[in-house]
Amino acid sequence: MHMKLTQEIEEAKKLIALYFGLKGNVSKLPGDVDLNYKFESDSSENFLFKISNSNNAEFEDFQNKILAHLREEKLAFETPKLYYFEQTKDNRFLRLQGWVSGRVWATINPKTIALRKDLGSKAGAISQALKSFTHPASNNKHDWDIANALWTLDHLDRFKGEEKNIISTFQNLFQGIQDSYAKLPKSVVHNDVNDYNILVSEDLLNPTVSGIIDFGDSVFTQTVNDLAILIAYAAMDVPDPLEAALDVIEGYNKSYRLSPKELNCLYILVGIRLVISVTKSSIRKEVDPSNEYHIISEQPAWELLKKWHLISSEFAYYSFRSVCDYNPHPKEEIFTEWVKNHTFSFTHLFPTQLKEEIYLLDLKVSSKWMGSRHEFNNLDLFEYKVNQLQKEHPTKLIANGYLEPRPIYTSTDFDKEGNDGPESRTVHLGIDFWLPSGTPVNSMFDGTVITANNEGGYKQYGGLIILQHHIDNMSFFTLYGHLSSESSQNLKIGDTIKKGDCIGYLGTPQENGNWSPHLHFQIMLSMLGNTKDFPGVTFPKQTEVWKSICPDPNLLFKNANLKTELDTPSDTILNFRKKHLGKGLSVSYKKALHIVRGDGVFLMDNEGQKYLDTVNNVAHVGHEHPKVVNAGQQQMAVLNTNTRYLHDSITAYSQALLKKLPPELCVLHFVNSGSEANELALRMARTITGQKEIMAIEVGYHGNTNAAIDVSSYKFDGKGGQGKPEHTHILPLPDPYRGRHAWETSGSKYASYAERHIEHLKIIDEKIAGFIGEPIISCGGQIVPPAGYFKEIYEYVRKEGGICIADEVQTGFGRVGSHFWAFEMHDVLPDIVTMGKPAGNGHPLAVVACTREVADAFANGMEYFNTFGGNPVSCAIGNAVLDIIDTEELQRNALEVGEFLKAELKKLQIEFPIIGDVRGAGLFLGFELVDNNKNPLPLHATYLANRMKQKHILMSTDGPEHNVLKIKPPLVFSHENASTLIVRLTQVFKEDYMNHY
Repeated sequence: MHMKLTQEIEEAKKLIALYFGLKGNVSKLPGDVDLNYKFESDSSENFLFKISNSNNAEFEDFQNKILAHLREEKLAFETPKLYYFEQTKDNRFLRLQGWVSGRVWATINPKTIALRKDLGSKAGAISQALKSFTHPASNNKHDWDIANALWTLDHLDRFKGEEKNIISTFQNLFQGIQDSYAKLPKSVVHNDVNDYNILVSEDLLNPTVSGIIDFGDSVFTQTVNDLAILIAYAAMDVPDPLEAALDVIEGYNKSYRLSPKELNCLYILVGIRLVISVTKSSIRKEVDPSNEYHIISEQPAWELLKKWHLISSEFAYYSFRSVCDYNPHPKEEIFTEWVKNHTFSFTHLFPTQLKEEIYLLDLKVSSKWMGSRHEFNNLDLFEYKVNQLQKEHPTKLIANGYLEPRPIYTSTDFDKEGNDGPESRTVHLGIDFWLPSGTPVNSMFDGTVITANNEGGYKQYGGLIILQHHIDNMSFFTLYGHLSSESSQNLKIGDTIKKGDCIGYLGTPQENGNWSPHLHFQIMLSMLGNTKDFPGVTFPKQTEVWKSICPDPNLLFKNANLKTELDTPSDTILNFRKKHLGKGLSVSYKKALHIVRGDGVFLMDNEGQKYLDTVNNVAHVGHEHPKVVNAGQQQMAVLNTNTRYLHDSITAYSQALLKKLPPELCVLHFVNSGSEANELALRMARTITGQKEIMAIEVGYHGNTNAAIDVSSYKFDGKGGQGKPEHTHILPLPDPYRGRHAWETSGSKYASYAERHIEHLKIIDEKIAGFIGEPIISCGGQIVPPAGYFKEIYEYVRKEGGICIADEVQTGFGRVGSHFWAFEMHDVLPDIVTMGKPAGNGHPLAVVACTREVADAFANGMEYFNTFGGNPVSCAIGNAVLDIIDTEELQRNALEVGEFLKAELKKLQIEFPIIGDVRGAGLFLGFELVDNNKNPLPLHATYLANRMKQKHILMSTDGPEHNVLKIKPPLVFSHENASTLIVRLTQVFKEDYMNHY
């Protein structure tokens, strides 16, 4: 085989020299029919050399003229330029074309939404440019022309089972549209815009389509065929091919305006193009099993074909229309106009409810009425609250607004894998009316029963009835869900219903999944082929399509206040922040998140999309933990005041906290934040010693008060900082990986800098007041100092009468797993320990714990009083946090999950050398991105954090070079959460940008 390839390349060189007078290097390229080579001339110019055996001079001229025509069109991207064309004596055709540079589409990772839209736009530009091109050889018919796809009927028996059924389905669909398809606009098309003919720019952050090549399969046929072929390749290897197709179509339509008739055929054309592909592959495997290029797309084509088959052709058509700026459902405007001339009252629907006003129940994601997941899943509580609302508003119907994004759909049945990560169905497509069980429900129109069952998605949610209506040449459907089981049993499919007929009664909670009794009412202009069920909730991305299929029921009732009051738009909030909030207040990520709800390890945006939170260590025991919320609510309802009065709350919390501390740390001072805790600790050190000099660690961060900033190298050495203050002495970052002394046993070496500072102070007749340091340096990049580091520093400091302060604001309360406090990892006992963030699970609560000696020395007659520190509400919350850590064994969880996660990260490190170091303890971890010479890669870290956000995982960067990804999630972070994180990290680490540094 090697000998044959060598001979083939030598032959190509001879032909190039003989016919074009050029010499250089030749390498073989894949090809379907033509022989293709890359030719690098001696003058270092690159060309594409093609040898065609078509024996058809007119067809070869056709190809040449296409290239010339496209060059004249001056497209905004590259197409091949023809330099030489010759016919050999043995009737082979030689073509030397300009080399179009770029990366092959098939190799690009990720293929982003923007890139797919750009591909569509540029392929559409070719279609638009070729509308005016004609040539007598353009009618050259061949098997790859979709218009000729029925040749595949002769090969149907090659396939069996599911595959045969899928192929047969698309063949039948294609046969069924022949009349309308034949009338679609025609032109010369590329006919093979596949993933090896699309070239992408070298820009890895913002890639664009740089060129489209190989017009050897061009043919005169229906123009929309080219789009179908493009989709058949662009939608491969993605979880949601319809979403990918929409990206391409949206871009294509901007360059070539698609008609509704073309869009109506498009779903079938994509399917039949894939049928051609898999049929060809099957044939070619028999004829030439050694030619990999012939079958290179067989497996992904089959995978896409199977997914495409599961998509509703009708829904696909409406989606296509939507991205092309047509009303998604063709009859939406007709229905809207029809309904303007008809008015209905709520008594038409509920004859026993003489109410015409609505009280709008807020169940959207940010609803405070609904409370936490634990509250709205308490079905007795939910029903009680609804009943109380009804008592407060006896003359109104309790109902929910249309298109309300809700957090209540927590089952995995409502989730799917999108092309960028997980997505949740959250947008409600109907209206819920909350009324007593047994309430009669009438039909508002004459109609026919088409669904009456307790099966499908409603099998646990009572009876479902769907009626079809034909009125004034208008056809539509109404859905009535959550009826009693008996209601659907009393009706049969095909039954005629008159306006005002009772069709059923609201079911009991037991019939409705234990939900409070209510009617789900929905209008549909199409059933999308469903017979037993119909979606009542959709994905936010699909809202525009679904609201056209399922029009607003408010159109019937007119001004009934059924419109959901949605949250303030994200752009409005962002613009307000920019104008009226401090410029130093930044937002995370390139595209800011609009977060409205927290739940355990998740944050949720205003559309109900969940984000796995690996960053917010403030929510120590989980976002909005019900016991924490309840403790605060209960105490707040009784008393909240300062500590000048006696109250059990502060003593109960103090007793619980002291049990977690070494007995020497037996005196507590309560404040409101970690910054305030460190401010007090520094004041204590200076007051006790009478000195001003403080030692701290490089890139340390201890808060935003003046004293805290003064010892925070992360701030004063950073942007906007004014440099090290006079009385601050900074020790080098004790980084055993990339620091001054990069070895594991460098603890003594790093600690020796403390001794140097102390000796220098003696020279100027000054002494140290104290040392402050985090046991694991957070902003420094989750650095765990080498063994012995803190022990030696504490000895140096205490020898000179200084105070040792351990900043546990981020590392305390069991986060490191092996110990409750991170300083215990280093076998040291601080004089003062500061706590914050996790203490109140987000509530403003912080603590300063110190020895009796420190406390007594600080009590010099100047009273320390804090208005809010130690208030009953804060202490109740703090006590709840400690209780949860113990009862839910969260310290053990931090240890076990942290060890698992760290081990998995180290496995990734082997696979992806860009991960230079993995470090930390428990659920306080970090990994550093570096090149082969350990140079930091901050842009890669930023890219990773933003891509992970797109995959619905929140991560953040840290470290002096901002090249460290920190992982410090709520302690309820599970093995499953950790596995999800690893899967998503693996996906991003495989992307092109992450592999170029």
